[in-house]
Amino acid sequence: MRNVSVVTKFILLGIPHTDGLETMLFVLFLTFYIFTLVGNLLILLAIVSSTRLHTPMYFFLCKLSVFDIFFPSVSSPKMLFYLSGNSRTISYAGCVSQLFFYHFLGCTECFLYTVMAYDRFVAICHPLRYTVIMSHTVCTILAMGTSFFGCIQATFLTTLTFQLPYCGPDEVDYYFCDIPVMLKLACADTSALEMVGFISVGLMPLSCFLLILTSYSYIVCSILQIPSTEGRHRAFSTCSAHLTAILLSFMPVVLIYLQPTPNPWLNATVQVLNNLVTPMLNPLIYSLRNKEVKYSLRTVLQQVAFLPEK
Repeated sequence: MRNVSVVTKFILLGIPHTDGLETMLFVLFLTFYIFTLVGNLLILLAIVSSTRLHTPMYFFLCKLSVFDIFFPSVSSPKMLFYLSGNSRTISYAGCVSQLFFYHFLGCTECFLYTVMAYDRFVAICHPLRYTVIMSHTVCTILAMGTSFFGCIQATFLTTLTFQLPYCGPDEVDYYFCDIPVMLKLACADTSALEMVGFISVGLMPLSCFLLILTSYSYIVCSILQIPSTEGRHRAFSTCSAHLTAILLSFMPVVLIYLQPTPNPWLNATVQVLNNLVTPMLNPLIYSLRNKEVKYSLRTVLQQVAFLPEK
């Protein structure tokens, strides 16, 4: 990536309209970040330690937990660093890295939700062929494919943003480097690039959402044909957790990148929820409504804390 700018660093101004609230925000965001790390690590431990959970659905959930650990780690450490009274400066390379990894991890999660919807579609609509269709090889290819296409999307968006010259203003009116705020600092006409970025950022989640919607349309039809009430309840319970996580993940994308008139304060609030709160809630969403995960978590916690088996 060719750097033709004279700007070697940027200054992160933080969340708009929060002057004087640094200490409160530091405590709040640090709490969210710790709970996110602990919650997703527990999900990983529960899945890895239980052979009953070594199935395609939990394999993808395991990857989601890994990405939910790294996703908030792109922006949170730097944000916590300057909220604690330290420097708000970030290097040019650091800014490029933030934008790339934010979109790489975010896009990969988007693709991963689509794959998880397909997994549920196969499990419920074609249960007898499930193990054949979702073989170890297929699961590995799908998991690698999500990261591969996430990397392509992130590389395209990062190159699009930083091939522009940055030669003057260096104050980023946000708490991390993202496309909309970086384009404002460019010393060139960005209207065409804004349109290309708008289409690219909008088209990817829209395509994923339509594929997820298609999968769940077939799933709902299949569930309604299950004769037993218990079977329908169990199927709906599994799918509702996934749908809740999807809505929490996709709604911020719509609000931030597809609104006609950007609102900096609204964008920052929604993005904080997307960066910290959603990854923190995912372990709760997938564990509270899943008896197998809860049992495995209880076993792990009992082993760690040396508690007697109930």
